[in-house]
Amino acid sequence: MGKFVISTTKTGVKFNLKASNGETIATSEVYSSEDACRNGAASVAKNAPIANVEDQTVENFETAKNPKFEMYTDKAGEFRFRLKAANGQIIAVSEGYKTKKSCENGIESVRKNAADAPVVEEA
Repeated sequence: MGKFVISTTKTGVKFNLKASNGETIATSEVYSSEDACRNGAASVAKNAPIANVEDQTVENFETAKNPKFEMYTDKAGEFRFRLKAANGQIIAVSEGYKTKKSCENGIESVRKNAADAPVVEEA
């Protein structure tokens, strides 16, 4: 089972969603408070399992309704995704993936791991 790991940064608080193997599969923005960060994690848990996928790597892609995962290619040519909540705010982002299939697997991993992931403080 995955978990949301909350950590303090120089500028605030953020979470990483980690899969059961310990790999980070999604990261949040930096929040100003731990409460806001916990709300962000709860939003990912709520939205990820029901989010549509919008594949922005293909021409004339179909726009999906929020909540959604937006899959895109970054400047380095790697595949990434961002999860947007129902209100359109970005609530989690991925690392860069070398292949589209790996990015799709990342999205599925977030869907699977986020729903019932506990929120824990970084040790």
